[in-house]
Amino acid sequence: MAEFDLDSFKKTWQQEPAQPKYDSNEIESMLNKSSRNYVKYILWISLAEFIIILSANIYYSFLGDDTSDLLRILKRLGINDSTNFEGAISNLYLILKLISLALTGVFVGVFYQNYRKINVESNLKKLILQIIRFKKTVQLFILANISLVILFTAVLGIFTLSVLDEQHIKLTNPTLLGFITGLMLTMGLSAVLMWVYYRVVYGLILSRLGKNLKQLQNIEEGN
Repeated sequence: MAEFDLDSFKKTWQQEPAQPKYDSNEIESMLNKSSRNYVKYILWISLAEFIIILSANIYYSFLGDDTSDLLRILKRLGINDSTNFEGAISNLYLILKLISLALTGVFVGVFYQNYRKINVESNLKKLILQIIRFKKTVQLFILANISLVILFTAVLGIFTLSVLDEQHIKLTNPTLLGFITGLMLTMGLSAVLMWVYYRVVYGLILSRLGKNLKQLQNIEEGN
C-alpha cells in the first residue's frame, strides 16, 4: 500500500483551479437587482424631501411667519414698513417656495421613471446606459438644488437693494459693505451645507451604484 503524503496532497489540491460560485449571468442579475434597490433608496429620499418641503410650506402659509427675520433685518437698514411692503415679501417667499417644491416634484417623477426602467430583464448594455443616465440625473438634481439656494439668496439681496432705492435710503459704506458681506456669507454657507447634506445622503448610494456600474462594464467588456 502506497504511503500517504500529506504535503503532496496539499500541493495537488492547491493547484486545482477554483470553481467560481456564480457565472456572469448570475452576477449580472445580482448587480441589476442591487442597482435597482439603490435607485429605489434615492427615490424614497427625494420623496421624503418633497413631503418635508410641502409640509413646511403649508405650515408657514397658515400657521407660521417665515418673513419675520427678513423684515427685522430690513427695518434695521431703515426701510419703512407698510402693508404693501409686507405683501411683496410674502409673495416673493411664496414664489420661491413654489419653485423649490416644483423642482423637487419634477425630480421625484424623473427618479420614479428611472426606477421603472431599470429592470431585471434589461440586457447588459441597456442596463449600463440606464445607470449612467440615472447617475447624471441625480448629479443634476444636486446641482439644481444648490443653484436654487444661491439664486434665492441673490434674489432676496436684489429685492432688498431695490426697496432701499425705492425709498431713497442711502446706506453708508460700512453698512453697505456689512450687508453685502453678510449676504455672501449666507449664500456660501447655505451652498456648503447643501453640498455636505447631499454628499452624505446621496454620496454613499451613488458610490455603491458606481461600483455596480464598473462591475457591469467589466462583464460587458469580457463578453
